[in-house]
Amino acid sequence: MLPQAFTERMKKMLGEEFSEFLESCEGTKSQALRLNPLKGEGRRFLELSPFSLSPVPWEENGFYFEEEDRPGRHPYHEAGVYYIQEASAMAPAVFLEAQPGERILDLCAAPGGKSTQIAAAMKGKGILVCNEIHPGRAGILSENIERMGVRNAIVVSHSPDELLARFPEYFDRVLVDAPCSGEGMFRKNEEARTQWSPENVEMCAARQDEILDCAAGMLKEGGRLVYSTCTFAPEEDEGSVCRFRGRHPEFELAEPLRFSGMRRGNPLWCGQEDANGEIERTVRLWPHRLRGEGHFAAVLRKEKEAGGGRKSGRYGEEKGIPEKECKEYLSFQKQFLQAELAGVLVRFGEQLYLLPEGAPSLKGLRALRPGLHLGTLKKNRFEPAHGLALALGRKEAQRYVELGDLRQAVRYLGGETFATEEENGWCLLGIDGFTLGWGKAAGGIMKNHYPKGLRKNW
Repeated sequence: MLPQAFTERMKKMLGEEFSEFLESCEGTKSQALRLNPLKGEGRRFLELSPFSLSPVPWEENGFYFEEEDRPGRHPYHEAGVYYIQEASAMAPAVFLEAQPGERILDLCAAPGGKSTQIAAAMKGKGILVCNEIHPGRAGILSENIERMGVRNAIVVSHSPDELLARFPEYFDRVLVDAPCSGEGMFRKNEEARTQWSPENVEMCAARQDEILDCAAGMLKEGGRLVYSTCTFAPEEDEGSVCRFRGRHPEFELAEPLRFSGMRRGNPLWCGQEDANGEIERTVRLWPHRLRGEGHFAAVLRKEKEAGGGRKSGRYGEEKGIPEKECKEYLSFQKQFLQAELAGVLVRFGEQLYLLPEGAPSLKGLRALRPGLHLGTLKKNRFEPAHGLALALGRKEAQRYVELGDLRQAVRYLGGETFATEEENGWCLLGIDGFTLGWGKAAGGIMKNHYPKGLRKNW
């Protein structure tokens, strides 16, 4: 059952289209996944795929799958070969147009679908800061960054105003997938329906204003800001954009590339005067017009003045540690990896991480994941992290062992050991060329180093 006040408002908004919209709300939701180019060529996955896939028009790596496919219960999922993500939710990161080598902020990033999509576009180059204010959700975000093999991301947990104080005009691009009333998720999420109220819509709209103001301050001159929600509420969509433009005349609305089924925003829903008709440049994704849930997006560009550009962070760049403080890792790298991994080494107790070159100082930053987790420094030895295994390609390890078939891969994910003829030492294990984790050969046995907390009984 849809809330009555919501239904009455949608009927006024949609007019003759309301019956189609209502029918779509009661229909079956589409399911999709997005291939991860950081884990290899998508073409090879498509050749091997056991699923029934059809393309998502606006995301080149996006594909719809059928309910019976269940891709979340396949070793490919644990290898980070794809991310299960609702199709409409892929659009905002497409509109962001992330480029390799840039500094990019995903301000409201959990659970990580859009962050990992941005990371794929960056191709491991540049600095991606993924923020989530709620620590529990930030932990989930960090896990997904790890599973997808992202090397150049820093996962932090701060309020937007705290980040603004550290990073004024620092980022080339900022994505604000704002917390919202979630009306676009009514079809797939019963909790979103039961928690909805007009008062909650107003509260979300006020919170979005605050978040957007902080995002604007962190964007460099000439930078690109994408604002998105998964709600139909005009107060949170066209209204939020109109209010933002009123407070920030240095921004203009850009016209993103539209795809079949995407509609323009409605200036009549703006809540205030839209003299230039810019609101029509915003994008609405309606569930009765395309295969996806409800979404809204706006692309905003910050004007660039002469001599303007991005600035350094409040504490400058992270300098890292000298090599003598991680000699165990350097020995491991020489023995078991094919090449040196570029970046800045940082240490927290026994844990060693690799930050991208030029990363901001971590001083005072609540970083759940300060770059790529390399592993644990122990006395006279180094134990590689699971995150490192997922970030490496099979050719980047001295020894890669292919798990023979799906059944053996499932047993490995469950924690089983197996016989091996490999020489003693660390081996990168995988299926169909996609890396899954570490094993350590010892006396004819491949000891299982898949993390106990991730093991599954399939």
